[in-house]
Amino acid sequence: MIAREAMLSGADADADFVVIGGGATGAGVAWEAASRGLRVVLLEARDFGAGTSSRSTKLIHGCVRYLAQGRLGLVREALRERALLHRNTPELVRALRFVVPVVGWRERCRFRAGLAAYDLLAGRDAFPRSTWLSRTALETLVPGLRPGTFMGGVSFHDGQFDDTALLFAVLEAACADGARCINYAEVTGVLKRADGRVCGVRYRDRESGREHEVRAARVVNATGPAAASVLRMDSPANGPPLRLSRGSHLVIGREFLGGDSALLMPRVDDGRVMFAIPWMGHTLLGTTDIAADSCEAEPVPTAGEISVLLETAARYLRRSPTRRDVSAAFCGIRPLAGNPGARTAQVSREHSMHRTDSGLVTVVGGKWTTFRRMAVDIVDFALHGSGLTAGASGTAGATLRAPHAAAAAEGPPSPALPGVDLTEDGVRHAVRHAMARRTEDVLARRCRALFLDARSALAAAPRVAAIVGEELGRDPAQIATDLAEFQQLAARYIVAPA
Repeated sequence: MIAREAMLSGADADADFVVIGGGATGAGVAWEAASRGLRVVLLEARDFGAGTSSRSTKLIHGCVRYLAQGRLGLVREALRERALLHRNTPELVRALRFVVPVVGWRERCRFRAGLAAYDLLAGRDAFPRSTWLSRTALETLVPGLRPGTFMGGVSFHDGQFDDTALLFAVLEAACADGARCINYAEVTGVLKRADGRVCGVRYRDRESGREHEVRAARVVNATGPAAASVLRMDSPANGPPLRLSRGSHLVIGREFLGGDSALLMPRVDDGRVMFAIPWMGHTLLGTTDIAADSCEAEPVPTAGEISVLLETAARYLRRSPTRRDVSAAFCGIRPLAGNPGARTAQVSREHSMHRTDSGLVTVVGGKWTTFRRMAVDIVDFALHGSGLTAGASGTAGATLRAPHAAAAAEGPPSPALPGVDLTEDGVRHAVRHAMARRTEDVLARRCRALFLDARSALAAAPRVAAIVGEELGRDPAQIATDLAEFQQLAARYIVAPA
C-alpha cells in the first residue's frame, strides 16, 4: 500500500465513487470499482477493519447450517465464492477439516445426508468431500475430544483465513488499481447539489483535525453496524431494515483440541451450532448470535455469552475450559438485513441494498465469504442511472497475496518483541507500508496479538508505542497517550477468573 500521506494528498480530487467504511464490504467495493476503471476514494473513521470485519470466526465457508433452513441459493453462492477465494488467494485461504461428533444413528444419518447435499452444491471444487468417521478415527483427529462419548462422526472441509490479512490484501489490490484508501478519515456530512442529490462527502482527518471535501457521482455507505448514522446525515427519516447481532469468541490453548482439525458442536441450547477451531497456535471458540441493542465501537462478550461458550465446549472436550484458560475474548456486531421480529440466528446473511431519494447507496448484511460477490452487486446497483462508464468486473479471476507481512530486513534481524510473533522491523513496516497509526493498529490487526493473548499484547505494547511514535515523529506525551489508550482497550479482551 501507499503511505497514508500520499493517499491524503490526492483525496480532495473529484471521484466517481466515495466509499464510506473500510471493512470487508467497503474494501471489496473499492477494489471492484477501481478494477473497472472508476476513480475511488475510500474513507474509514477508525483503522481499516477495526470493527466487525476483524472479529469473525476466521472461516470462508458455505453456510452449512443454512441447508437446514432451505436457503440453497445462499449456500450455493457462498460455496462458489469459497472456491474462488481458495483458488485466487492461496497464501490466505486454506482448507480446514471439520469433524461433527454424533451420539446415535439418527444423528449420523442426518448429518451425513446434509453434508452430502453440501458436497453436491459445491460441485467439483478443490475441497475434499465429506466422509464418515469411526469412533477411533474421530478420536485420532481430535485428541482433545471426550473419550468414549461419541459413536463416531462426520468429516467435511471448509476454508479458514485470517480476516485482517485478507482485508489488507483487498485494500492493496484496490490501491494498485488507483483507489485512494484512507484510515482515520471520519465522514462528518454528505454534500448535496441544488436539487438535493448527494454529490460527495465532507470528512475530517482525525490526525490533523483538518476538514476536507470530496465530490463524487456516487456515495456508498458500507459502514455495517453504523449504517444508520450515515443515513441520518442524508435525512433523519432514512433507515433500511437493519438488525444488529452480537457474535462473541473466546481464545484458549491449542491443547484443548490437540490436533489440526476443527470441531463443529451441533448441540447448543439455543439450537445453533458452535465451533472450536485451531487458529494461529490457539483454539478459537465461537460464536454467539444474540440481538444487540446498539452499535458499540468496542463491544465485549457478556458474562452470559462467556458461560455459554465454555459450557458448550465442556460437553465435548476431554478437559473443560474455564475462565482462567481464556487468553483473549472478543465480540463483533453483525449488521443483518432482516425482519425486526425474527431471532438473529434465523436472519439471513444475504446482503440488502438500498438507495435513498437523494441517491445515497447503503448496503447491510453479507458475510466475509461473499464479500467479492457482494461488491459486484453493489457497484452494479450504484452505477445504474449514474451516467458513469465502467468496465466489466474482473475480480473473480484476480489473485490476491498477503501484503502486510514484514519485509525482509537488510542486515541482522531486528529484536523480537516479548510474547508476540512480531519484530521491531515488523512494527516499522506496518507503519511505513500498511498505514498503521497507533499501537492498537499494530497489535490488533497488522498482527493478531491482541486477539490471541491480550496479556502478551500488553507486555509488548510499550515498545510498540515507542516505535510507532518514533516513526510518526510524535512527542513523549503523544506516545504515552497512545499507549494508555491501548492498555485500556486490551483490558477489555481479558477475562478475569470467576
